[in-house]
Amino acid sequence: MLLSLLAVAPMLAQPAQPAPIISPEVHADRTVTFRFRDPNAKEVLLSREGAQKSAMQKDEQGVWSITTDALDPDIYRYTFLADGVASIDPNNSLTTPNMLNTQSAFHVPGPASLVWEINDVPRGEVHRHFYRSSIVGDDRDFFVYTPPGYDPAAKKQYPVLYLFHGYSDFANAWTALGYANVILDNLIARGQAKPMIVVMPLGYGAPDFVTRNATGLRDPILRQRNYEKFRDALFTEVMPQVEKTYRVAKDRNSRAIAGLSMGGAESLYVGLNALDRFAWIASFSAGGASEDFAATFPSLDSSANAKLRLLWIACGIGDGQIASNRKFKDWLTSKDVKFTPVETPGGHTWLVWRRNLAELAPLLF
Repeated sequence: MLLSLLAVAPMLAQPAQPAPIISPEVHADRTVTFRFRDPNAKEVLLSREGAQKSAMQKDEQGVWSITTDALDPDIYRYTFLADGVASIDPNNSLTTPNMLNTQSAFHVPGPASLVWEINDVPRGEVHRHFYRSSIVGDDRDFFVYTPPGYDPAAKKQYPVLYLFHGYSDFANAWTALGYANVILDNLIARGQAKPMIVVMPLGYGAPDFVTRNATGLRDPILRQRNYEKFRDALFTEVMPQVEKTYRVAKDRNSRAIAGLSMGGAESLYVGLNALDRFAWIASFSAGGASEDFAATFPSLDSSANAKLRLLWIACGIGDGQIASNRKFKDWLTSKDVKFTPVETPGGHTWLVWRRNLAELAPLLF
């Protein structure tokens, strides 16, 4: 009997485990509660996409919490800042991929009419391809969305959208964060967009362009090398693979190019200097490029109007890139180049870019 008591004594002496934390907790009224255990922190802030940083409150168990106002249905990114140190939510397995800044994410569900909501519609497929880039000198990947009903053995050919991510993103950003495949599925099912193939390549021609302190963005020589080698890899490596593997139309009227932030600058740089390849060009919050537009687009003038089916330039009015985007639009006007200007509420976030894609896709092809 004594031995039995001695055997269980260590178990009885163990301290009680803290209660499990639920975070984030999305409520029926679309408010969201976040919780973060850190008894030793002096201050914890919630940093949420599309909002100012907010102070959290600590309880007697050392758990910090905050409940938001009702949020619009969408997918949001967030982190906790504990005494200035950023942390993902340890109680949330949903994270967003990024080379420099992994964040947690949550979904506030909305009606089926929202194009990023997964609906009971025919679904396309997302394919991942790996290859060795002789242009860049590394191993890399690209993703391809094929629409519902795509048959690689059929004779039907599809138009293709080349869609670029932003600075520090991976090649899967447009599916992992932008829900591009879901948006296309819904728009195609509604008859609002033509079935198309979407190609999403890795957007770096110079991998050392991506640095935590953003020195690459401020280095004009490295920035230009990044854009040029990205263009060369796109033209000589990605596009030939896509056109060999998939049933895509190869004429310029069946090719579109678009991107966000860094990818928006790349879509303009590549597309407007290659009007023999692309008739549809769009940028979302283009940023990080030189504002010497005459040097960047040396041949661009009013003669481009006869070749362009669409030049679509979007940016949120709360975006830090709005000034440079307006300068570019002013320069286009001075060159008599026609374009569609789009300014929407919002900042430099996926909350804007998902909506940009949803608005652009029905205009293509």
